[in-house]
Amino acid sequence: METLLSKHWHHMDTNDSVTLLGTDADSGLELSDLRRRQAHFGPNALSERRGQGPLLRFLVQFHQPLIYILLAAAAVTLALQEWIDAGVILAVVLLNAIVGFVQEAKALKAIAALSRSLRSENTVIRAGERQRVPSESLVPGDLVLLQSGDKVPADLRLLNARNLQVDESALTGESVPVEKGTQALDAETVLADRRNMAYSSTLVTYGTGSGVVTATGDKTEIGRISEMIATTETLDTPLTRRIKQFSHVLLYVILSLAAATLLIGLFRGQPLVESFMAAVALAVGAIPEGLPAAVTIMLAIGVARMAKRRAIIRRLPAVETLGSTTVVCSDKTGTLTQNQMTVQSLHAGGADYSLSGSGYAPDGEIRSLDQDPGSDRALHWTVRAGLLCNDAVLRFREGLWKVEGDPTEGALLVSASKAGLSREELDADYPRLDALPFESANQYMATLHANPDGGHLIVAKGSLEALLSRCTHMIDSSGEPVGLNAAEFQSVADAMAASGLRVLAFAQRAVGEDVTNLDHSHVSSGLTLLGLQGMIDPPREEARRAIETCHAAGIAVKMITGDHALTATAIARQLGMIMPDQRAEDIVVTGAELAAMSDGELLDAAKRASVFARVTPDNKFRLVEALQSAGHVVAMTGDGVNDAPALHRADIGVAMALGGTEVAREAADMMLTDDNFSSIESAVEEGRGVFDNLKKFIVWTLPTNGGEGLVILLAVLLGLALPILPVQILWINMTTALLLGLMLAFEPKENDVMRRPPHPPGASILDGALIARIALVSVLLCAGAFGLYEWELIQGATEAQARTVAVTVFVLGEAFYLLNCRSLSRSVFEVGLFSNPWIWAGIAAMILLQLAFTYLPVMNTMFHTEAIGIASWLRATAWGALIFVVVGLEKAWRRRTSSRPLKAVA
Repeated sequence: METLLSKHWHHMDTNDSVTLLGTDADSGLELSDLRRRQAHFGPNALSERRGQGPLLRFLVQFHQPLIYILLAAAAVTLALQEWIDAGVILAVVLLNAIVGFVQEAKALKAIAALSRSLRSENTVIRAGERQRVPSESLVPGDLVLLQSGDKVPADLRLLNARNLQVDESALTGESVPVEKGTQALDAETVLADRRNMAYSSTLVTYGTGSGVVTATGDKTEIGRISEMIATTETLDTPLTRRIKQFSHVLLYVILSLAAATLLIGLFRGQPLVESFMAAVALAVGAIPEGLPAAVTIMLAIGVARMAKRRAIIRRLPAVETLGSTTVVCSDKTGTLTQNQMTVQSLHAGGADYSLSGSGYAPDGEIRSLDQDPGSDRALHWTVRAGLLCNDAVLRFREGLWKVEGDPTEGALLVSASKAGLSREELDADYPRLDALPFESANQYMATLHANPDGGHLIVAKGSLEALLSRCTHMIDSSGEPVGLNAAEFQSVADAMAASGLRVLAFAQRAVGEDVTNLDHSHVSSGLTLLGLQGMIDPPREEARRAIETCHAAGIAVKMITGDHALTATAIARQLGMIMPDQRAEDIVVTGAELAAMSDGELLDAAKRASVFARVTPDNKFRLVEALQSAGHVVAMTGDGVNDAPALHRADIGVAMALGGTEVAREAADMMLTDDNFSSIESAVEEGRGVFDNLKKFIVWTLPTNGGEGLVILLAVLLGLALPILPVQILWINMTTALLLGLMLAFEPKENDVMRRPPHPPGASILDGALIARIALVSVLLCAGAFGLYEWELIQGATEAQARTVAVTVFVLGEAFYLLNCRSLSRSVFEVGLFSNPWIWAGIAAMILLQLAFTYLPVMNTMFHTEAIGIASWLRATAWGALIFVVVGLEKAWRRRTSSRPLKAVA
């Protein structure tokens, strides 16, 4: 029985499917067979997969080189019995671990959401009896009945379908409900085109049907998606990869310098304990204790900024990832488009018309270059037919126009409104008497109405192919019947379709009052063709502008959709996604073509094509993997269950908060509260701003550690007492990081942030120019602290006073250097002295804290400091000003000698 689950059920006819599944098309499974199958297949639910336990997942958060360094620093401070400093460092480590722990297990949450989406009750026939049963009890071979509003409980091969339409957008990305049938299909038919199948978790929107269960639980299409989520590796973000690389290098450098300090001390004949304490002091000085806390807080500030621009971040590092994004793979429906079908083109009476306005708001007009639309009776009758032969309802709710019913019929209601027609008035003048609902086999819908001019009127709408063969005449602009010119209508319809429009034809026929019940014989011939209406889900204007901005920022935008290639390509052209010089074969690739490609061919297609249409979850996942293998940082948008594996795999998954499924939201790193692509562009801009500020912080903080390490090393080499003690080093590192460095998080975005190319994913944190700048400032801080320490001793100061001056040099030097770090290439005067008031607030707070450090007795006791005179403050301030001037000159020199701005992180 298990082997049956891999069959191409869509390729079999209904009888073969029923026979192969060992069931009955009328009475369903016998109860004895049902129990045997339930024991064999288990419940119709997704398996819960065991992951790491909570304790292990929490401990894993500490498995990072930088955390090792911080734990070592905590151990050192505990050994020195500096309980407050040890507590601060451990609190930083614990904060980072908690944040990481809370953000873990997204895949488990996504699978849980998938399982919840399967739970429902459904009508089945078992042993000839109709009954309602929990969906978990279904097995292959069960006979399931479907009606409007039902959630499909398992994968079904349809046996009967009467006007059956299923919303498969969550699974396939199809923007409109799919009309279902029962005919066998070609074996190679892709998932989105399998009209004789109904898949688990999709929703019946119209009609009735029945089907036999072919797969349950993990074996369904949605089960395959669950498996992909569970087995997808969550990638490190560019920031975490760079920080990890940086931390490894820093770890080796610190250990090497500490060991060298210890050996030098021993070589010079110093006692072991003294040499060891010097090595510890150097290690503590070189550790950037404030970096993890600063990174976390800066990212959190970025989260708050993005929330104001309709982007909700679920995982902190995603903030920075946006700044490194090189490719955005976007869904079409609702993200790039309005998710509201709109009639854009109309042909009637030999004339072509365009319609202004978009969406379901009945605002706009019908325009023609040839004649006044108001005088064209063919136009009037065409939109009237679209309104009469219509079951949808247009309502204004919560400030928005919404359609209850088929989106296509909703578009027809709006086009009639733009022509000045009222649903209420027409229903009063032409009351409906009967109707033939749309059926896939017929490709048309027809309604019968009382005619105020006498007799009855049949109105029909459907595909042009279905109605042409039933029409004998057409009408001219005055409403007079003339000979049918089929070639004219076919040519116009082909042109509309080539533009990505969905085309509907409209016809009518006058009959006598004796026709009271409508059947298909009444519309088999004698109809008069009225006109055509072409509609599309129009692109968002703000999305077009956002894509233009992304292109200027060096970010490629690709459309990945379940819709048809023609429709997707037309939307892509309107959005400016297709370049003028792009070859036709490089524009669109279909899911079927992707499935047949090797990994190498798919990589080439992923890089060159702009549109991927009729794609499956597998296709999306492989596309993301291919782009990542080419070195891209990929942002993927989606709203359906079918998007979840790709969202989880992407460097940053972006889900839709309004129209998205819970599964997609759980798998994503970020949600858009307005489901609008332009919010992605805004988030990228904010992400780049946050990343810029992180770069500035790293460039600002490292000279402190470098200068402290040099001071200790120089003292050991010269055989002198330490100018700064380990506890004083901790004071400098933690207070300046929080009060000075963190103020860079509030630095406004630089004007060119969206005119730069993305940061190359493989580049290291620091380039050569910035390493040189960090070394320069480190040397200046070391020279100032060591020099003024020795000066104070020569002038008769105590060792505690001299050390207080050395600490003050670091604090004031960092404050002056902070002003130069507000931009890594421009001067502080270009940036604006007061454009970030938080900088000055931080400097003022740091000075007050340093005064307390210098003069409060309790601080003197804790940190081994002593009060110093005004002259010492002036000398320390002068050295800080010197650092400001030197770095300013260095930046000016680089601007003159370099053709490009200085980069901190590539």
